[in-house]
Amino acid sequence: MTTHIPSLTLPGQVFAQPATSILLPIALGAGIGFFIRPKETQNTYLALKQPPYRPPPQVFGPMWTALYGLMGYSAYRAWNTGMASLNPNTVALTKQGATLYTIQLALNIIWMPLFFGLKRPIEATADITILTGTVGYLTYIWSQVDEVAAWGIVPYLGWLSFATYLSAGTGYLNNWNFADKETGTPPPDRGSGVDTKYVNEK
Repeated sequence: MTTHIPSLTLPGQVFAQPATSILLPIALGAGIGFFIRPKETQNTYLALKQPPYRPPPQVFGPMWTALYGLMGYSAYRAWNTGMASLNPNTVALTKQGATLYTIQLALNIIWMPLFFGLKRPIEATADITILTGTVGYLTYIWSQVDEVAAWGIVPYLGWLSFATYLSAGTGYLNNWNFADKETGTPPPDRGSGVDTKYVNEK
């Protein structure tokens, strides 16, 4: 069981202010997205064999922005409700949740560099599987502190479950190796970028 670990926990001031708590995950997510370079990420996404029900790439930006914002609000709500409690157990759970939240945020941020930057689908899928489990446990902890905070993170947990399916499915369909599935000829309905190397699905 994860307990409160100060060295692995964001400062309490981050959670105490709604604007900071909400904007931090949004800023981190946007920053890592631009660092990996959106155009190249989109080209890689379109180039890979993928499982059924994959969303178009333009869905991910707005979806993640909304989920990051909701995640940040939930953290703000859980922290301020829990730390104001007169029950020592509730305060302890609040601090434990802050550690879990920080860990899951770090796991979230490293997924994109693993999957798209380093093209390491095995490590990326392991990361998002651990991330989903961590968020599931965080939801349980927060449900004992503030139900609104717990429900606020449920959409994020649901999306992570779907994203785990996409990550594992894409890895499996590409034999867990992205590099050797590239060809210079774009397959039908995958776009027309001349600089993009597309998967040969034949």
